[in-house]
Amino acid sequence: MKRLFTSESVTEGHPDKLCDYISDSILDAFLREDKNSRVACETVAGKGEIILTGEITSKATNINIEKIVRETIKEIGYDNSNLDIDYKTCNIYINISKQSPDIAIGVDKSLEQRENEDVISEGAGDQGIMFGFACDETENLMPMPIFLAHKLSERLAGVRKQNIVNYLRPDGKVQVTVEYENEKPIRIDTIVISAQHNENIDLKILKRDIKHKVIEEVVPKELLDRNTKYYINPTGRFVIGGPLSDSGLTGRKIIVDTYGGYSRHGGGAFSGKDATKVDRSASYMARNLAKNIVANGLAKKCEIQLSYAIGVANPISIYLETFGTELIPREEIVKKIENKFDLTPRGIINYLDLQKPIYRMTTNYGHFGKDKLPWEKVIKL
Repeated sequence: MKRLFTSESVTEGHPDKLCDYISDSILDAFLREDKNSRVACETVAGKGEIILTGEITSKATNINIEKIVRETIKEIGYDNSNLDIDYKTCNIYINISKQSPDIAIGVDKSLEQRENEDVISEGAGDQGIMFGFACDETENLMPMPIFLAHKLSERLAGVRKQNIVNYLRPDGKVQVTVEYENEKPIRIDTIVISAQHNENIDLKILKRDIKHKVIEEVVPKELLDRNTKYYINPTGRFVIGGPLSDSGLTGRKIIVDTYGGYSRHGGGAFSGKDATKVDRSASYMARNLAKNIVANGLAKKCEIQLSYAIGVANPISIYLETFGTELIPREEIVKKIENKFDLTPRGIINYLDLQKPIYRMTTNYGHFGKDKLPWEKVIKL
């Protein structure tokens, strides 16, 4: 049986990713000074404007938020208000308050501790459901469509930054359609790339450069054939980009951040949130569990759901799906998880060391599949 599946990725200059990167840069700045900082920072990007809102509670006093915003925009490469946004001249509005005391009650002291003072634990910062996933399609145990989409969008940004293709601007999107046969990826059916560029660039040159210097440098040759379709800047023009062409918002690329739609998503975004928010930390832990189940040979494909209640430390439920690929009963796999891992928010934070300023590393090209991130480590189960 054959089927097609498509995933997308975006470059760091995409307006939504610009906002994610600003929010995670602010989070890292606060964690650098105070590892116990509580941060929920949202960013909005519009025509010539950046708006920051949210809640931050921290002992850090030396944080220049406006400076962080401008340096982040500059790092991405935005310096032209006529084409996208200019880090030097854009307006920045900051409206940040402290964390609600009603939320802090449940985070500081869990329901379990309030009912039994002998139990010392922090509660989840919100209710919610989180999913983790892994499969054996690629070297980093990610689904192939999102794996290749991220590789292509990262390469698209790389050829711009390294001046290999010197007429590109920061904004860009990638889409990859993989053909599967009997649940195994066999070829690339379609690649779509839209790359922002300077004016007066010949479209034929752009298409040639993207094909030879981006696609052919990333996608394995054996996956491409004469029937593979390429749509490179299919509108014919992409000069106006970034927040000038489209508004940006933190947390709007959750499928790009996770598994490209190949696995389910709990609904909560990641960027700008510290690890007491289980939207982020429990999603990372669920990925760690799923990856270890596949890496240890217990299944070829694994999806895990964790659910939490605000102010309660222990997960309400653990759900595991192995799609018929398990080598031992699923009940045994769940028992291994329950016996080996502390899945309370504090247990996850300690196990994955999530109070360090590591979150700028996560923002672009997916939160999963990067070897340097602690939730990607493989252990013996």
